[in-house]
Amino acid sequence: MTIDVPEIRVVKSKSVACDGGEEDLGHPKVYLNMGDEGRVDCPYCDALFVLKDGPHDKGEATD
Repeated sequence: MTIDVPEIRVVKSKSVACDGGEEDLGHPKVYLNMGDEGRVDCPYCDALFVLKDGPHDKGEATD
């Protein structure tokens, strides 16, 4: 059994919204705040949002 690696989205704002990104197949839209940590996981789809130039950014901006 393999476990899928969560999608990593590098963003420019500490506040983000996630709807699963798959139109009708996604999940309810949730609004997430990173606080001082500079990262947050979506509780529905496990997408990882990372603040650009924050402590967890590896230099690959996607948004």
